[in-house]
Amino acid sequence: MPFTLAPDRLASARSFASALAPGQRVCLTTHVNPDGDGLGSEAGLAHLLRDRGIDAVITNPTPTPPRFAFLFEDLPGGDRTPEAIRELRRADAIIVLDISDLGRLGMLADTVRDRGVPVSCVDHHVSEGALPDGPRYLDPGAAATGELVFELAVANGWTMTEEAARGLYVAILTDTGGFRFSNTRPRTLRIAAELLEAGVDPEQIYLEVYARAPEGRPRLFAEALQTLVVEPEYGLAWVTVPPGAIERLGVSSDDLEGVVEFPRSIEGVRMALLFREVSQGRVKVSLRSVGDVDVAAFSNRFGGGGHTKAAGLALPGSLAEVQATVLAAARAYLAADGRKRAVSR
Repeated sequence: MPFTLAPDRLASARSFASALAPGQRVCLTTHVNPDGDGLGSEAGLAHLLRDRGIDAVITNPTPTPPRFAFLFEDLPGGDRTPEAIRELRRADAIIVLDISDLGRLGMLADTVRDRGVPVSCVDHHVSEGALPDGPRYLDPGAAATGELVFELAVANGWTMTEEAARGLYVAILTDTGGFRFSNTRPRTLRIAAELLEAGVDPEQIYLEVYARAPEGRPRLFAEALQTLVVEPEYGLAWVTVPPGAIERLGVSSDDLEGVVEFPRSIEGVRMALLFREVSQGRVKVSLRSVGDVDVAAFSNRFGGGGHTKAAGLALPGSLAEVQATVLAAARAYLAADGRKRAVSR
């Protein structure tokens, strides 16, 4: 079955692109500590826009993790993150990818808010966010923001080069857990197939994204997994990154990707959490779920958000204080969910 867009999506995608014109200086940005979806979507869109004569550059609030640097190797001058504020101040338009919340742009938030140019958004998260006015192309049902960039290309007749396809494939691959997560739909695989037909080498992508780990990464996994706690009566499990471990092992927060999947993989676990101290007096919590447990709804209670089965939040306090607060709420949430399901039967 060929890839098609519904008439309303087609109109929305064309409307979004109508604000972009050759000769414009367009800054693409995503959330702090960017992941494969944000970076891959940026790289793919940058190639697509440059092919249309638009000067597209990447301006992120935090640096690109080393394992994703290959995405920008064939995009000369494309990653302008070190000069992000200066680039944003002379942009004709800004496109925010993979988030719709101004606060997640970190130190760039004020500049984006005050620049006075259209701020477009391409995102697949549930939250509507609070960005300045501009075109929107949103779909919380999409597996990755990379899917939506692909749709923009199809709707507007943009040529899908191998370079653009590589970025979008990385976006979809990483946000679906290698096409293992429940957000992998038939549509997702059709898009992936078209990206492969554009020339993407899946083995090379695997090597770049998953087989370039520093020695400290498996050691970090080992230390975190030593902290594993399981409460089968709730279907709850969690791990904790020992304070200082990231710095001591010479790795980055990006090297934690995948750790929380281990507690989620335990039989009977419905909610898995990863706790780590991100600064003195602030703790980040990554959440994953199994079945119909909605961790995005749970995270919203604490000002966080994300997807039904993958979300995150950050709270002030010591590691022990945040764990006590979040775990107590998680137990109550899971107990209530269990009672609700029992009644529905």
